[in-house]
Amino acid sequence: MYLKFKALHHQAQPLIVGNVWNVQSARIYEKLNFQAIGTSSAAIAHSLGYEDGEQISFSDLMFIVKKIRSSVFLPLSVDIEFGYGKTANEIAGNIIALEKLGGIGINIEDSFIENGRRKLNDSLEFSQLLQEVKRILMAHGISIFLNVRCDAFLLNVPNALQNATERAKIYEKAGADGLFLPCITEENAIAKIVSETNLPLNVMCMPDLPDFGTLKKLGVKRISMGNFVNAYAYTAIAEATTKILSEQSFNVLFKNGIDKSDDVPSNC
Repeated sequence: MYLKFKALHHQAQPLIVGNVWNVQSARIYEKLNFQAIGTSSAAIAHSLGYEDGEQISFSDLMFIVKKIRSSVFLPLSVDIEFGYGKTANEIAGNIIALEKLGGIGINIEDSFIENGRRKLNDSLEFSQLLQEVKRILMAHGISIFLNVRCDAFLLNVPNALQNATERAKIYEKAGADGLFLPCITEENAIAKIVSETNLPLNVMCMPDLPDFGTLKKLGVKRISMGNFVNAYAYTAIAEATTKILSEQSFNVLFKNGIDKSDDVPSNC
């Protein structure tokens, strides 16, 4: 399964990952014939009333992953943020637990939150941690896609392109399977990263992100939705409910194509 998932990152068309936060969202992407799904840490946290940044417990994450994994057949990658651990043994143990649930990949970030502020980890220290995590996984016979999220562009650090390029090379040597760069949108920057690493590049939904055809030409191999579809869904709920109240009618729900047979009790 790991090799099949890895191969999806080297196909001609970029892998479009549907980011999910519960069983219902996962089933939607399966029905739409997506090739793979991935959890969104922010979407899961928000659905449970928390902010992003490991505010939910690892056990809560495990519960949601287990429910999703038991409900759909799509390959599932799990966003583990900073790894839910301080040491390589703790992080590797968490990854092993997720792999046993059926996770085929993980996202892990090279940043951390301190006093409410997100900061980049030292690249060498993080790469050593990543290398040790990889060694432990291999010792346990665990093959799982390690998608390393570099937050140079997300944090808008000085010389973000140079920073990300240097980190990509270091992470590749440390055993990463993929490189995730949220908030990169400029075409020349994307092309530069692609030319400087053998890791398949993962980009994320942003207002200025080029269209999928352009991203393919630039060499992008994976495209994520992040938390944006989740946010859009709840904006749509607010808009629909506002219209229900203003019109004093539920007609807006059925005009927009909801199949009432899905949710209406059989005796109605």
